[in-house]
Amino acid sequence: MPATPAVRRLLAVLASLPLLALAACGYGSQAKESTEQAIAGAPKVDGLDSVKIGYFGNLTHATALVGRHEGLFQKELGGTKAEYSTFNAGPSEIEALNSGSIDIGWIGPSPAINGYIKSNGKNLRIISGSASGGVKLVVNPEKIKSLKDVKGRKIATPQLGNTQDVAFLNWISEQGWKVDAESGQGDVSVVRTDNKIAPDAYKSGSIDGAWVPEPTASKLVAEGGKVLLDEADLWPDKKFVITNVIVSQSFLKEHPEAVEAVLRASVKTNKWIAGHPEQAKAAANAQLKADTGKPLPADVIDPAWQSIQVTDDPLADTLGTEAEHAVKAGLLQKPDLTGIYDLTPLNKVLKAEGEPEVDDAGLGAK
Repeated sequence: MPATPAVRRLLAVLASLPLLALAACGYGSQAKESTEQAIAGAPKVDGLDSVKIGYFGNLTHATALVGRHEGLFQKELGGTKAEYSTFNAGPSEIEALNSGSIDIGWIGPSPAINGYIKSNGKNLRIISGSASGGVKLVVNPEKIKSLKDVKGRKIATPQLGNTQDVAFLNWISEQGWKVDAESGQGDVSVVRTDNKIAPDAYKSGSIDGAWVPEPTASKLVAEGGKVLLDEADLWPDKKFVITNVIVSQSFLKEHPEAVEAVLRASVKTNKWIAGHPEQAKAAANAQLKADTGKPLPADVIDPAWQSIQVTDDPLADTLGTEAEHAVKAGLLQKPDLTGIYDLTPLNKVLKAEGEPEVDDAGLGAK
C-alpha cells in the first residue's frame, strides 16, 4: 500500500525522534537491560536460554511492572531466564523487536499500528491487551474553566501522531474547530511536548494544559492543574486500549510455548492486580523506582493508579477506531490492519485459567 506524503512525513518524524514516547512516555533516555535468575533445576521453555521482554517504565505498563517485580514472568518461564529492557519510546521498542533485541513487548496502540504498517504486516502481532484508560485533559483552571475555553489555548500532547495526539486532534475536530495536524496550528495550538518535561512546561506557562497519559496527568494535577476531561468518558463502556502486548512473528512461530508462558504470566498478573490493588500499586511503584531511579509520590500514583484498568482483552474494536481517527486527522492513509492480531495463544491461556475468551474484531491473522 503506497504511503501518502503525509504518511511519509509522519514516519520521518517518528524515526527522527527515538527518545519521545509514542504511547505513554516513560522516563530516562536509554533502554535499560536486566536479567533475572532462571529457576534452578526447572526445565527450559521451548529449550530457550532466555526470553527478552520489553516495556516502558510507566504506570500504563502496570502488568509488566508488577509481573516483573513479583517474579511472575520468571515463575512461568522456569529454567528460561526472563531478560528485561525498558524503553521510553515506541519507535525504539519497535526497532528492538525488529532487530531481535526483544521478543515480546508492552507498547501503545499507535506504535503497534505504525510498526505493522511500515513492515507491510510482517514484523509483529498483537497477542494480548494489557491496559485501558489513564488518559486525561488537564488544564490551568485560571485560564480554562470549561471545554469551550480550550479554543485559542496551547495544549500539549506527547508527540506528533502518538496515541494521545491523535485522540486530541479527533476531539478538536468534533468540536468543529480546525487545526493543521502536522504543524499543530489552528483554533487550538497543539504543542508536542515530551511527557517528562510537560510538568515544567506547565509550571512555566508555556502550555495551558495537556492531553496526556498517566502518571503525567496526575503530575500536572499535583502542580495545580485540573482534570477537565477523562478520555474514558468518550468511549463506549469507558474502555479503550492504551497498552497492548506484541511479539515478533518469527518468535511467535518458532517458540509458541514461550509465548504462552509469558501470556500466562500476564493473565495471572492482571488477576493478582485486580485482587490486590494496593499491593500491586506498591509493587508497580517499587519497580518504577528500580527502573527510573525514583518512585512516584502518593499524590501522583494514587489518582493515576485508579484511572488505569488492567485487562487481558485487547479491545480490538477500539484499536480500529483509533486508526480511523488518525486517518480523519490526515496523519495516516486508511490502513489494512487485517492480521495485526493473533489471539489464539491468549485464548488458549484464558480457557485454561477459566476466563472468557476475547475477540479480535475481525482483525486476526488468517
